[in-house]
Amino acid sequence: MLGFIKKDLLMIKSNIKIFAILLIIYVVMAFQGQMDLSFLLPFMSVMVMMSTFSYDSYNKWDAYAISLPGGRKNSVKAKYLATIILIIVTTIIITILSFTISYVKTKIIDFENITGTIFGSLFATILLQSFIYPTMYKFGPEKARIWLMAIIFGVAVIGGFIIQYVDFSAIINILNLIEAYWIVVFLIAMILMLYISYKISERIYFKKEI
Repeated sequence: MLGFIKKDLLMIKSNIKIFAILLIIYVVMAFQGQMDLSFLLPFMSVMVMMSTFSYDSYNKWDAYAISLPGGRKNSVKAKYLATIILIIVTTIIITILSFTISYVKTKIIDFENITGTIFGSLFATILLQSFIYPTMYKFGPEKARIWLMAIIFGVAVIGGFIIQYVDFSAIINILNLIEAYWIVVFLIAMILMLYISYKISERIYFKKEI
């Protein structure tokens, strides 16, 4: 299992320089008030991990992985664990930088606002990962990108329709009730999303002919 995780993490080493350069650019933009770091870096960690699917496909990794004991299961599990590790690391970096930038600019650290924004970004990142990975396992990295674009467009259209014709008052009332426990609710929701996504990916990979 550790070997599978190390493989995915080592595969993204080539992206570290690009990641560092982008980080510097985003920090400068954040100081100028042009963007919020919390909305971008966790998503970058998922996008970087997505590139490992292309590396796996190009290097015929799957054919080798399934020849190992527990290869299919460990391969899927390692992909998710490696992504979670990267997300945690980038989130920690974002938190430190966000607090630092807030203090340097205003001499005050807005813990509540920064924490809420980071949690929202983290939730969106986990949601994105949970959706993308089963699609990658099902269709492969090339076809998956086409499917993802089509699905995202479809979701945008449906979302626009829902916003226009659905009454959100009941949902708002529910959100008001759980406001005091939102961190717990978010954590439970993220764990459930990851677990369901992992089980779907695992099932797809076990049935996939390689």
